[in-house]
Amino acid sequence: MPSFTYRAVSEAGKPVAGVLTAENYQVALRMLDEQALYPIKVTEGIEEVRLPFHGRRGVKTRHLTTFYSQLADLLGAGVPMLRSLDVLSGKGSQGRLAHVVKDLRESVAGGMSLGDAMGKHPRVFSPLHASMVRAGEQGGFLEEVLHRIAIFSEKQDELRNKVVGAMIYPTILVFVGSAVVILLMFIVVPRIRQYLRPETFNALTIAVFAVCDLLRDHYIAIILALLAVILAVSSILKTQWGQRAFERFKLQAPVLGGVMTMVAICRFCRILGTMLRNGVPILQALRISKDSAGNTILAKVIEDAGDSVRKGAALSTPLGECGLFPPAIVDMIAVAEEANNLETVLVQIADTNEARTARSIDLAVRILEPILLAMMAGVVFCIAVALLLPILTMGTAIQ
Repeated sequence: MPSFTYRAVSEAGKPVAGVLTAENYQVALRMLDEQALYPIKVTEGIEEVRLPFHGRRGVKTRHLTTFYSQLADLLGAGVPMLRSLDVLSGKGSQGRLAHVVKDLRESVAGGMSLGDAMGKHPRVFSPLHASMVRAGEQGGFLEEVLHRIAIFSEKQDELRNKVVGAMIYPTILVFVGSAVVILLMFIVVPRIRQYLRPETFNALTIAVFAVCDLLRDHYIAIILALLAVILAVSSILKTQWGQRAFERFKLQAPVLGGVMTMVAICRFCRILGTMLRNGVPILQALRISKDSAGNTILAKVIEDAGDSVRKGAALSTPLGECGLFPPAIVDMIAVAEEANNLETVLVQIADTNEARTARSIDLAVRILEPILLAMMAGVVFCIAVALLLPILTMGTAIQ
């Protein structure tokens, strides 16, 4: 039965928005009339419902993780869905999420499934989570799915926080180093330059002074050029071709490409293994989990793999032919398919490679820090040498 998103006005003149399930468009209009609502717009399908100010803002991952876990515990304890959502919407410490949960409760009370109600809020609940909840509702293992989503979200949040935390120090180095270089080029170098004689300049001194003149005389043009480049790149990335090119670059970048590819593969393996463990058929699980990779190119590969599985082929064959999945992982998937324990092996692949990826990120950041220090020290050293050599030459000439 199709769903319809509506925007209407109540008898008191209050705007109302929501989703209802009806046999067709005319039945949806009749249902609104029975509720004393005057429809403004009724469209087939589920669209994002605009909530008040607090509902439009983002919800922190740890709050969502707590919501999934608490909802799973309440349902597992035998508490009805509507009563569970009432309890969770009353949590005062999570005001923004509580407002969204209230809307979930109203939608579920109106006959929608929890997954469809979550689909109305893509800024809060990811489409992947909504799809997993739908599968759990259809298969009768909603509590297990909610627990799995909570664990998965927590692991993803830990990895994200680890990457952000590791990049804080290198970022500070870049900003501080850049500020020092700008200070030298705009203040120190011009003041010392007026005391130097041109005949004492060397090639390094001439280069430093040329850069100083360029920054001082054309800084407005440089800033405008940088803004133009940023706008051009952002415009290109909004196109379909630009998005695909950027997604491919993320997978094939010299240093970070391997890490980003492995993160996407681990995310896909964990979601697919979780859904297979909960009894979701493999074709439906592949269709839901293909978007979990977070990369359109990898999602297309997984979609093609689903088509191959539908025709009777093994899952490992198309994954190995795409060239994105490491041979070791493809071999493990192939062996797991023969042993009929694919769901267990996929989760093991995610656990093992996520730990390795985290160690690789830590190692890369540790290597990046001395490299940045050396680069900043090298720039400052070049400026210092460019100024000191003419001074020493002048001193020698005087002697």
